[in-house]
Amino acid sequence: MAFPPEHEIHRRRFGRNIGVAVTLALFIVLVFALTVVKVTRGDPMQAFDHSVRPELAAEEAE
Repeated sequence: MAFPPEHEIHRRRFGRNIGVAVTLALFIVLVFALTVVKVTRGDPMQAFDHSVRPELAAEEAE
C-alpha cells in the first residue's frame, strides 16, 4: 500500500513550523547567553524587594 502524495498545504505548514522552531531556539539561546553573562560577572544580584537592606542603602548613598 503506497502513501498518497503530500499535499501542498503540508509542505507550507512544515516550512512555517521550521521557522517557528528556529525563532524559539534563537530566543532560548539569547536568554541562556544573558543568564550566563549575568552570573559570570560576579556582581551581587540583589534587587528591590520592598525591604530595607543596609548593603543596598550604602551603595545608593555613595
